[in-house]
Amino acid sequence: MPFTVIMSDSGVPSTLVDAPQTGFSNKNGARTDAKEQEAVYDIMKATGNSWATDIPDVCRGRWHGIECMPDKYNVFHIVSLSFGELSDDTAFPTCDPARSFISPSVTKLPHLRTLFFYRCFSDNPQPIPAFLGRLGPTLQTLVLRGNGHVGPIPDELGNLTRLKVLDLHENNLNGWIPVSLGQLTGLRSLDLSGNRLTGSVPNLTLPVLNILDLNQNHLVGPIPSTIGNCHSLLKIDFSRNRFSGPIPNSISGLENLILLDLSYNLLTGPLPISLKNLNSLQALILKGNSMDSTIIPNDGFDGFKGLMILDLSQMNLHGPIPESLGYLTNLRVLHLDENHLNGSIPKTFRDLINLSELRLNSNWLTGPVPFRREVVWRMRGKLRLYNNSGLCYDARNGFENGLDSLVESGIGYCETAKPTKTVLHFSTVDGEVERSSSQSSAAVYKCSIIPVMLIQLTTVLLFVLYLSQ
Repeated sequence: MPFTVIMSDSGVPSTLVDAPQTGFSNKNGARTDAKEQEAVYDIMKATGNSWATDIPDVCRGRWHGIECMPDKYNVFHIVSLSFGELSDDTAFPTCDPARSFISPSVTKLPHLRTLFFYRCFSDNPQPIPAFLGRLGPTLQTLVLRGNGHVGPIPDELGNLTRLKVLDLHENNLNGWIPVSLGQLTGLRSLDLSGNRLTGSVPNLTLPVLNILDLNQNHLVGPIPSTIGNCHSLLKIDFSRNRFSGPIPNSISGLENLILLDLSYNLLTGPLPISLKNLNSLQALILKGNSMDSTIIPNDGFDGFKGLMILDLSQMNLHGPIPESLGYLTNLRVLHLDENHLNGSIPKTFRDLINLSELRLNSNWLTGPVPFRREVVWRMRGKLRLYNNSGLCYDARNGFENGLDSLVESGIGYCETAKPTKTVLHFSTVDGEVERSSSQSSAAVYKCSIIPVMLIQLTTVLLFVLYLSQ
């Protein structure tokens, strides 16, 4: 499971000295602020970690999950507290899931920059405490991930004006996204995914935001056009919601965008031509949106030279597959399955030499499969062409072996036969004439259309001519 990167910012005004914590010694008078130490004891006890109260100086005897920094008087202050077992190799103090809570004593840590809780309150669901909004002057990273938090997102979080990372992923939060989050103009990552949030997305203009993840909620209404004002966005994931209406044209202003996932919503077509202005895009996922019998525009992806993932499956797309898709030579994954596409697979698809997964199944495609041998062999089971009754394979492409994926898709050889050299062998057994032929294994065609009687007559005539020599 991916986790939010905790970012530091030495540019935030602070009385602390940004220096390594090594060399902590009582000989030079270094000590932890007494009030902050008592606050840490309260916070640790609230999470079921009473063992920390036996440590006489929490910064000197610090554990993995607490970070301290000194001021100019050599007094150490707590700047980071983290809880939860991320993995076997990275474990912060774990929480008692049945009794843990966030202690109000966190507000007594005036230098706190990072507060991180992971899977700490799952057996004791509780709201996100509003008092966290009082950490506004210093807090840069707030991660409350997978804790089972219930209730709405507190408006008070909008007071955390220094915040760079807000991660509330995988809780049971409901209600609307607070408009107050628009005050977090320094925010770089906003992850509210995996909750039960409802209503529409407020107009947010966050100029330095890199990551916006709202997937797996119950959000409705149009995608706000103001998203085009978040010019620093690298990732947008609005998948698995109930957004409706068209994709806003303002999205064309996101020139740095790398991933756009709008899958499984109620968006309608047509596909905006402005998408082709997203020159940095590497993944475009629109799967599961019924686009009102939309066709794929022939020039709709001209600017996507770096595109690696394109998923347009289950979108009610009609018409032919444009040849221009074959010019996206960096594609690794292409899904166009479960649409109403017709016509042939473009010959330009032969140039998609980097493809590792292709789904064209469940359409109305006809004609020969144009792929190179090495591409078919590499994809094998990830090449899905079934439920296209008109597709066939041209044996002249040299696929004597390795055609399991085509055979399993019900695709046979095309009717146009390849010229082959046939050597006839004759012998007599009990006065009967026997004939055998040697042919290339790649030249097996549908010859059943030649009457059997004609073959036998030709064989007898050849035999008579042979004996008369």
